[in-house]
Amino acid sequence: MDNPVTPTSGGTGGQPRDAAYWAQRGTDLRVSEAPDHAINLNVDGRRVVSPLQGFGKMWQKTYRIRLEGAAVTPPEVIQTWKDNFASFWPKGNHFYGPITGIAPGEVALLNIKTGGMPLSTGVLVLYADDESFTLMTPEGHMFAGWITFSSFMEGNCPIVQAQVLMRANDPIYELGLAMGGHKQEDKFWRHTLHGVAAHFNADGPVTLQMVCVDRRRQWSNANNIWKNAAVRTALNTPARWFGRGRRRNKGTAQAN
Repeated sequence: MDNPVTPTSGGTGGQPRDAAYWAQRGTDLRVSEAPDHAINLNVDGRRVVSPLQGFGKMWQKTYRIRLEGAAVTPPEVIQTWKDNFASFWPKGNHFYGPITGIAPGEVALLNIKTGGMPLSTGVLVLYADDESFTLMTPEGHMFAGWITFSSFMEGNCPIVQAQVLMRANDPIYELGLAMGGHKQEDKFWRHTLHGVAAHFNADGPVTLQMVCVDRRRQWSNANNIWKNAAVRTALNTPARWFGRGRRRNKGTAQAN
């Protein structure tokens, strides 16, 4: 994978000055390890995809909350966010990051709910520095694109921001976004930003700026549907759940 944007001068030995903050070039994602209770599907061997490889309309969404009265710097906000990333998500959604934490090139496993159905997928940490980090999605994910989490000062007030640039990966996901998926995603990130703010004893409204960057649907990418992670998760998780239930029942019987 080529880095979407990397300066080509200013570093040493021909390397850009911020090269250490970017994921190195690669092709396939690999999950190094995951908890036994996690569902690990639709990640290993998948490539990351930008909005150019997606199917649906291209959207840019910017969620923002002010940390009024919080005596905290942007680097402190980002470090806290990295260290507690999963804890700020709505209940029932799980982020299984690597032991090394959110760092360039690392791969995290996601077990989340979409439309009430389980979805196993993942993300690549594309970029990470002291004031921001960016996650990029793989083939089969709900959307093709990336989301950047950042913090900065606006006057004397720290700002927390999440910005998504995305296209639905295939026609099924595009239909899902039109039938309430956008509202679910907005609810998800509003909850997350409120969680970050609450950690610093701040509260306030989350603002959303939503722009349709490209209204075209890329029908040449409609065959992305064959890697739809939601469909593949649905086809694989019933057997896994049955196996878990059988093990639990066996354990209960032995205990009795």
